[in-house]
Amino acid sequence: MKNFIRIVSIGLFSAFSFTALPAQAAEKLITVTGEAAISVAPDAAAIRIGVSSSAKTAREASDANAKQMTAVLAAIKEAGIGDRDVQTSRLSLQPQYEQGKSGTARLLGFQVTNQLAVKIRNIDTLPSILDRAIAAGANEMSGIEFVVSEQSKLLDQARDDAIADARRKAELFAKAAGVKVGQVLSIVEEGSTPPQRPMVQAMRAGAVPVAPGEQTLKAQATVTYAIVP
Repeated sequence: MKNFIRIVSIGLFSAFSFTALPAQAAEKLITVTGEAAISVAPDAAAIRIGVSSSAKTAREASDANAKQMTAVLAAIKEAGIGDRDVQTSRLSLQPQYEQGKSGTARLLGFQVTNQLAVKIRNIDTLPSILDRAIAAGANEMSGIEFVVSEQSKLLDQARDDAIADARRKAELFAKAAGVKVGQVLSIVEEGSTPPQRPMVQAMRAGAVPVAPGEQTLKAQATVTYAIVP
């Protein structure tokens, strides 16, 4: 029977154990989990902004909405947003009713809502674009989504750092056990975490305050090394 050395490191908890195994399975291994995180400021944004209009007839509501939305769309494009980054995301026409005392519903008019999904590739221009849209007549916004455009490249960097962290841990445990770290036998990615995308719901006229903050990308990998006596 040979001694089997297995070291497992997960997060902040580590275990060191000796286990006797049959001769044919007595590989000496070190298994550790490496972690890494990269914080980055978003460099792009996506907004949903539009116009809601009401009138006594569907035609009047539609005409008013079309006129107002045309002005909003022109303002957005004048701010430097290309056609490929503007898309209609919602268009609705809804009757508006009032419940009478007798229980019968009375038609008050119609409401038309037209909303655009707009991608802003330069986040520095976001406040001025919002100001322009609001000044042109935009009165509805469902949120702002902050985006890290180079997310894949940054996650790859985090993966590299996670492997380096795993190697550091393996060498630390091997030194304590009086052995050396050998070749890599397996690498399993435990899951890379893209940044959460916070939504900002408030919108007001005038200079629009925008705080994109910072987002964190995380990578985690479990690596098994052979042990060299």
